[in-house]
Amino acid sequence: MKGRDNMQILVTGGTGYIGSHTCVELLNRNFEVVIIDNLSNSKREVVDKIEKITNKKVKFYEGDVADNSLVNKIFSENKIDAVIHFAGYKAVGESVKYPLMYYHNNLETTLNLLEVMNKFNCKTFIFSSSATVYGKPKELPIKETSETHATNPYGETKIMIERILNDLYVSDNTWNIALLRYFNPIGAHKSGLIGENPNDIPNNLMPYIMKVATKELDHLNIFGNDYNTKDGTGVRDYIHVVDLALGHIKALEHSKKGINYYNLGTGKGYSVLEIVEAFKNTNNVEIPYVITARRAGDIDECYADTTKALKELDFKATKTLEEMVRDSYNFVKGSRNNG
Repeated sequence: MKGRDNMQILVTGGTGYIGSHTCVELLNRNFEVVIIDNLSNSKREVVDKIEKITNKKVKFYEGDVADNSLVNKIFSENKIDAVIHFAGYKAVGESVKYPLMYYHNNLETTLNLLEVMNKFNCKTFIFSSSATVYGKPKELPIKETSETHATNPYGETKIMIERILNDLYVSDNTWNIALLRYFNPIGAHKSGLIGENPNDIPNNLMPYIMKVATKELDHLNIFGNDYNTKDGTGVRDYIHVVDLALGHIKALEHSKKGINYYNLGTGKGYSVLEIVEAFKNTNNVEIPYVITARRAGDIDECYADTTKALKELDFKATKTLEEMVRDSYNFVKGSRNNG
């Protein structure tokens, strides 16, 4: 593989939450970055912010990864060495409500991308999978060898794409494919310029907490307190988004022939109430909450066995829960002050 100084990486969904932080870390390590994003759940100004943080230029294409002619154009105009694929719908609850939309979008974008990559002989692919592929885990912590069984259409699309990638590798063993199953990213870049800022109603816990912290919402809905966990609320493995972004760099730097699966998490589970408490204590902000009914497709508890990522990718998450909640709030305060 070429030296990183002139390696060109296509990042699909690169203006989204995890995508934008990964672009920053790529640029900080002298990779060249090309972004495609249809801005369905992000904003054009994120590109400027990535450039401001890194003092480097990125090439941005606005459009859909399912658009065959656009993806062909990107590969014709650039010398793409590897692809990190984030583009896709990602809300569990919404996927239960609109399954066809999720299957359509998440599968079509990926199939189109892989076909064009094949045509241009670009065969290093890092896929943004998810811990939702494990469904209701039979054992904790969750290992990469744990059975996959999604409890919602979003997770099902990730399993299907993993199978497609597996079949692709079986048919052509010159591919280097890393499937990164991530747990629950929160936090934001320390500059406060980029973070989780969905265009629509937030589906994840941290953006919800933010809307309460900034008085846009008067309380947080906690979906269920009768789970089989330490305090009855759902337990998840929360990982700082900058740590998660660095996991993608590690996967790129350690990419090898084959299809390889990695959990990216901290290996520790926190409950919803623990997150609310940590947010309150770290940022000195009250978060009123109301317990409501469980959400369709949610599970009790989920945290990673991180041994494989440490051993094979030399990856370990280092940021604390306090840093996660502090950086999240710092981003939201900055966004409000800057418009």
